[in-house]
Amino acid sequence: MSPPNLQNTPMPKPKAKVSETIAFLKPYLWPSDRADLKIQVIWALLAMLVGKLLTVITPYLFKWGVNALGPHAPQVQNPGFWSLILAMPLLMVIGYGISRILFNVFNNIRDAMFAAVGQHAVRGLANRAFVHLHNLSLRFHLQRRTGGLSRVIERGKAGIETIIRLTMMVGIPTIVEFVLTAVIIAFQFSWIYVVVVAATVFVYVWFSIIASNWRISIRKDMNEADSDSMSKAVDSLLNFETVKYFGNEAHESARYDRATAMYEKAAIRTYTSLAWLNIGQTVIFGIGMTIVMVLSAWEVSQGKQSIGHLVMINAYMMQLSIPLNFIGTLYREISTGLIDMEAMFKLLDEPAEVTDKADAPDLVVSDGKVAFKDVIFSYDPDREILKGVSFEIPAGKTVAVVGPSGAGKSTLSRLLFRFYDVKGGSIEIDGQDIREVNQASLRKAIGMVPQDTVLFNDTVGYNIGYGRYGASREEIEDAAEAAQIAGFISTLPKGYETEVGERGLKLSGGEKQRVAIARTLLKAPPILILDEATSALDTHTEREIQASLDDVSKNRTTLVIAHRLSTVVGADEILVLKDGVVAERGKHSDLMKLNGIYHSMWERQRAADAARETLAKVVAEVE
Repeated sequence: MSPPNLQNTPMPKPKAKVSETIAFLKPYLWPSDRADLKIQVIWALLAMLVGKLLTVITPYLFKWGVNALGPHAPQVQNPGFWSLILAMPLLMVIGYGISRILFNVFNNIRDAMFAAVGQHAVRGLANRAFVHLHNLSLRFHLQRRTGGLSRVIERGKAGIETIIRLTMMVGIPTIVEFVLTAVIIAFQFSWIYVVVVAATVFVYVWFSIIASNWRISIRKDMNEADSDSMSKAVDSLLNFETVKYFGNEAHESARYDRATAMYEKAAIRTYTSLAWLNIGQTVIFGIGMTIVMVLSAWEVSQGKQSIGHLVMINAYMMQLSIPLNFIGTLYREISTGLIDMEAMFKLLDEPAEVTDKADAPDLVVSDGKVAFKDVIFSYDPDREILKGVSFEIPAGKTVAVVGPSGAGKSTLSRLLFRFYDVKGGSIEIDGQDIREVNQASLRKAIGMVPQDTVLFNDTVGYNIGYGRYGASREEIEDAAEAAQIAGFISTLPKGYETEVGERGLKLSGGEKQRVAIARTLLKAPPILILDEATSALDTHTEREIQASLDDVSKNRTTLVIAHRLSTVVGADEILVLKDGVVAERGKHSDLMKLNGIYHSMWERQRAADAARETLAKVVAEVE
């Protein structure tokens, strides 16, 4: 079954206390829709109680066995019981061994029963973080490094698992064992033993907390260095081609080495501080154990206790050392887990910039008419990008937007997709304000062919099929045929099962664009956005791709964001965007007659194209 659906539940603030964190994790640890997991929790608790009872009984058997073997063991005069008397010490030793085996067995049963619950919680929270990241705005993702985000989620998952495992499998059992042990020591020995043990535990825990707090700051430095080195590695590998273009392998290596050097320094401090912590814990517990052993040895010498008592108190102290050690580890690891979870909680607490209204209806597309009405928008309050832009794209028509870099052309497509909400005015589709409908239905109605097509590191077939998840193989092949890439795919060794590599690195720019076109065709949206879809291609490939795009846009309401003016000559209307306003508008011929911005841009591009063609001819002649 799937983890609990808590996507629409308000996210609490980052947790500072273990109790609050456990309360936050409760819906995952005690899932309302998973009776099987609840039963496993109950069985795990029962196994824990049985295991701890066997743990505290074991030293008793040790004591009885030693006393039975000692020189003052009771002698039975009745010969009929001789064999039984001889067997008593052996039975005690066997019982001791069986008890140790059983409490280990029950402890492992506890861990096994709780494993499914713990992993369910880890999975649920990791999925929640993943869903939340997809719900955050484009602005957030443009400001963050993907490698750093992946490390935050990875460490957050580890922190959640640590807290659940140590609290449920170590923390609670340790408290139960300590209480039972203290009661037995008080009953079998005297109050002075309890005082010594309690003082030892107090000093031990106090020292562990002080030392662990010191180590927390060191761990934070190590985490920051780890995230920095991972971000640099991912950033460099994602830009593999750029690194090669400029021959900067040595620079990237040195940059990564500097980052890992910082991690190395922090890691050394982390492990050194751990060694000092362990030394201090060993000394504190060793002193406490020595004191109670001296007390017991003195009472044995005075005839107040048997040798079995000495062995018993030694066994209890040895057993107590294990959970005591885990108390130090518990605080240390939970504190570390809280640090690791803190960044993940901050991500979960990051508000979504674009949200749907409660019960927002689906977008109903009848004709596909798009209207921008006095749209005002800015990424930064101090710099307005769009200053009251108004235009319409009639159903089935094509409107192109051109203009200099930074004019706000691509912003129009992002606003139509609702990656951001407008600051003023409105955007409507068939008379419906896109802010009033839910985002899923809006994006289902719009197709996008971007300038830089990024493909998943999967097969060609998967990337085309991504346009409509669940499409049949025949539909995928039909889309590839319509995008004029089916012939190329047939030449690949594995056809549609060919891996395209990270970000589609194994395909050329034109091939990636055709995959993007096929993907959009498979989606079959009534509204289409072409965001400088051919600007990064060579002239020959551009013409081929443009022909495919013209076919795709037929009978679809199409917004074309163009850099190369030759690609929009046939548009029903061309808008010239400059300084956030529509400076000119009309068909190509009308704009050329104005002898304005569009005419100037056209002449510059024509001169640049002529120069490139002349250079190409010269190079060809030289070769």
